[in-house]
Amino acid sequence: MKIGVRVHDFGKSNAETLAQEAKKVGFDGVQLVLNKAIEGESGLAGTLSKEKANYYYEAFKKEGLDIAMLGAYFNPVHSNKELVEKNIAKFKEHLKFENDFHAGYVGSETGSFNDDKWTYNPLNRTEDAFQEVKRIFKDLANTAEASNAKMAIEGAYGHCMFEPKALKRLVDEINSNSVYYIVDIYNYLSIDNYKNYKEIFEECLELFKGRIVIFHLKDFIIQDGALKQTCIGKGIIDYDYLIKKIKENAPDAYLIFEGSKPEDMEYSFKFVKSKIDEA
Repeated sequence: MKIGVRVHDFGKSNAETLAQEAKKVGFDGVQLVLNKAIEGESGLAGTLSKEKANYYYEAFKKEGLDIAMLGAYFNPVHSNKELVEKNIAKFKEHLKFENDFHAGYVGSETGSFNDDKWTYNPLNRTEDAFQEVKRIFKDLANTAEASNAKMAIEGAYGHCMFEPKALKRLVDEINSNSVYYIVDIYNYLSIDNYKNYKEIFEECLELFKGRIVIFHLKDFIIQDGALKQTCIGKGIIDYDYLIKKIKENAPDAYLIFEGSKPEDMEYSFKFVKSKIDEA
């Protein structure tokens, strides 16, 4: 089982420095969001090329790191439709050059009618929201197929695909061999359901069986009546259970730290690695 990191959690820098930081901890790969990780990169359509993609591939490969996924996250139901179109073009360009990055996938979540806040809005759970997300992601899947690329979609409690069943329906209706799943159990939780996280996680494993390619690893505590992300290994999540279930159901999926603080990463890496070795 390989462990990766969302590399801009080390901060914004150049590819060589970020690769060295990730390798120092022991990670096998990275989730790369160009505009958040690399100084001078916008990540927008028109800025990528085969040469640039190869450069980033080589920079991480030099440290023995995979590019597990390119993050091109955007909000498909944002009220600024010009912004949506720009982000669709950006995602398509990432798909076009995915193989030159030697990246596994291009990933996104499914957005919210709260625009840049990406939080719960009752409109997110309507049929109209579902159909608009499907329209856009079906178009992206067509581009992925044409580019011989792969994309991965992530659900979250406050987003349009707010529960595993909604995301399963979306992927089923898109009906493309180029579309896969990201599972982030923390993202599906709220103050009302967090005690059922194991049940929700097992629902993901069952519904998404055979097509889960990335697990985002996080941990959390309850503080002031709300969920608060914390250092992996120092929160509520039972990692003995979690890693055992992943090993049984999706052992080839990448485990990616997301939202970890640099000062916590070494502890969390050793913690997760020990759970893998014990599972």
